[in-house]
Amino acid sequence: MYLFLIDPEIWWAGVMTKNKKILLLGGTSEAVELNETLARRSDVDLITSLAGRTRNPTLLSGKTVVGGFGGEEGLVNFIADNQIELVIDASHPFAGKITQNACAACAECGIAYLRFQRPEWKQEPGDCWISVSSVEGAAKKACDFNRIFLTVGRQELLPFEGISGKFFLVRSIEKADFAPQQSEVKFIRTRGPFSKEDEVRLLCEYRIDLIISKNSGGTATYAKIAAARELNIPVTMIARPVLPDCTSFSDMGALLTAVGL
Repeated sequence: MYLFLIDPEIWWAGVMTKNKKILLLGGTSEAVELNETLARRSDVDLITSLAGRTRNPTLLSGKTVVGGFGGEEGLVNFIADNQIELVIDASHPFAGKITQNACAACAECGIAYLRFQRPEWKQEPGDCWISVSSVEGAAKKACDFNRIFLTVGRQELLPFEGISGKFFLVRSIEKADFAPQQSEVKFIRTRGPFSKEDEVRLLCEYRIDLIISKNSGGTATYAKIAAARELNIPVTMIARPVLPDCTSFSDMGALLTAVGL
C-alpha cells in the first residue's frame, strides 16, 4: 500500500499563483473530458500520456506522449525531467500496472496523485452474471457455451485460443489476432458507444448464448449488458484488478473540485 501524505486541496490552493505542470494518464473517455477541461486553462501546462495500444486514438489538446514510460523508474524520471507537480490518472480500470506505477512514482517524488475511477457496473434484477476474477477464469467458463461474444479487448484473447468447436464473435477497435482451433470466428472492428437496440440486433443475428466482458463501467459499452438482460443471455463478468490505496474519485466534478477547477 502506498501512503499519500499531501492533501490535494491544500496543495493546489498554495500553488495556483503560477502555471502548474500536470501529467494526465489517458486512455478513457473521462481522460478525453479532462484533457479538454485542463487544456483550456491558462494556468495549467498539461501533458497527456497514452499507452499507444490504439493506432487512431481520439484527438487530444496540448502536448501528448505515447508508449508508456518504462515502468515505475521511468515514470519517476519523467516526472523529474518535466517538473510535474500533479499526476491525474484517468487510465482504464483494467490498466492496473500503470496505476500501481503512477501511485508509487508520485509517492517517491513527493507530488500529488489523483485517480479517476469510474464506477463499476452493478448486477441488476434480470441479469445472469457468471463472476470470475480473471480472463483465464472466463475462458474456463466458456467451455459450457457454443456461441460466444468476446468483448475483452484484442490483447486478452490468448486464453481463449485453446477452446475448440465454438463460434466466437470478437469486437475490438484494432485488428485482432485470434485463431482458435476448429472454431469459427467473426471479427467486428468498431468503437463505442453502442445503443441497446443495436446490441440486441447483434446478439440475435449471431445467436449469441454467452457474453464475456470486463467490468469496465461507464456508458459507452453498457448497452451489451442491458441487451443481455433483455434477451436472458448470461454474461461472464471479469472483476477489476485490485488497485493500490490512493486518492480516488468516481465523480468528475469532485475530482475537478479537488484541484480547484
